[in-house]
Amino acid sequence: MDLLSWWLTAMLMLVGLLGTIVPLVPGTVLILVAAFYHRWYFGAAESVGWVTLGGLIFLTLLSQAVDFLSSAAGAKYFGATRWGVIGGLLGGIVGLFFGLPGLIVGPLAGVLAGELLGGQRLLPATRSTWGTVIGTGVGMVAKVGIAVVMVGWFLLALLF
Repeated sequence: MDLLSWWLTAMLMLVGLLGTIVPLVPGTVLILVAAFYHRWYFGAAESVGWVTLGGLIFLTLLSQAVDFLSSAAGAKYFGATRWGVIGGLLGGIVGLFFGLPGLIVGPLAGVLAGELLGGQRLLPATRSTWGTVIGTGVGMVAKVGIAVVMVGWFLLALLF
């Protein structure tokens, strides 16, 4: 039974790592669930402590914030107005209801629509939209880094 629990913990963490790249899979949340499952099954004596779990909770929340704000920050960096940033955030929320295509297209369409509604011409609005693409990419890289730190922290806490 212990081997099965180790396998489940490892699979949840692996799927969590992959989930930081694949949309709709809550990567860092799965890593956190794996750590809590391990603590619950093996108990305090053979698992990680509360400091580690608290750190993993913090990193999970940080990852969610990075995921939510990265596209808007990229748009703003590339000259988006307040209209574009608001449009990107709203597009991201609306995109959640349309699966994978919505997660990709939603923020982009939102920034473009927001910029055009705010009075920008097509070329500056398109530049802001590309900023959203770059911001989302940087956010994804940051999420992968956070996930790797989470798994590493968990493993180091188990060993030491």
